[in-house]
Amino acid sequence: MAVQSPQRLALLGGGFSTDDDGLLDDWVLAQARVSRPKVCFVPTASGDAPAYVEQFRTAFRARPDCETSVLYLFRRELDDDALRSFLLAQDVVYVGGGNTANLLAVWRTHGLDRLLREAYDLGTLLCGISAGANCWAEGSHTDSFGPLTCLPDGLGLLPGSVCPHYDSEPGRRPSYRAAVMAGRLPAGWAVEDGAGALFGNGVLTEAVTRAPGAGVYRVEPDGSGGVRERGLPCRALTPSRSLERPEQ
Repeated sequence: MAVQSPQRLALLGGGFSTDDDGLLDDWVLAQARVSRPKVCFVPTASGDAPAYVEQFRTAFRARPDCETSVLYLFRRELDDDALRSFLLAQDVVYVGGGNTANLLAVWRTHGLDRLLREAYDLGTLLCGISAGANCWAEGSHTDSFGPLTCLPDGLGLLPGSVCPHYDSEPGRRPSYRAAVMAGRLPAGWAVEDGAGALFGNGVLTEAVTRAPGAGVYRVEPDGSGGVRERGLPCRALTPSRSLERPEQ
């Protein structure tokens, strides 16, 4: 009988685009299913911004423990069959930040939403920061339309909703709490800058932090017309421990 691959994704409150220590990226690579993973950066949410892509290339170029690539959709070169083959060959899909609503629209136009679901079911680790974290859930808290608002839309691979930048952007915390309390977004996960959360088959399996005080929170209605926010235990990442690979 075939053994089903675990479905795994990670929400990142940092990484190569914001941090100098590389701890969250090391942690992501340590979760890959092979010792030298193929890592594909998807910069759709930024409009495939060249400077963002170069940040990724610079940060990962010197890493001997991975093989990198970039998936461009604004100047797409792969036909449908080649795109599917390329994406399903990846061990890690790393989605960058930017505009969540635009990202979802472009992905659906090119059929990437369906391919990512297929990759997820086959065991590819999906992860990302900001819009790249929002996209995996049923809904998210976003500034895609200017002011902070709710986006009751996403790939739905992670049950519930996601709020990035929970501690660093003014208004994020009260606005997300109010949205969950009012039912405009389902209960979900809030990630502060410097933290990360790993899910297996939709269930939280680990929360980590690279910065003192940064955390991950579960935010849900309290059943009495209010909202409950629960901080989750986080493992502190260090240069030595972050590279440890999980038991397979």
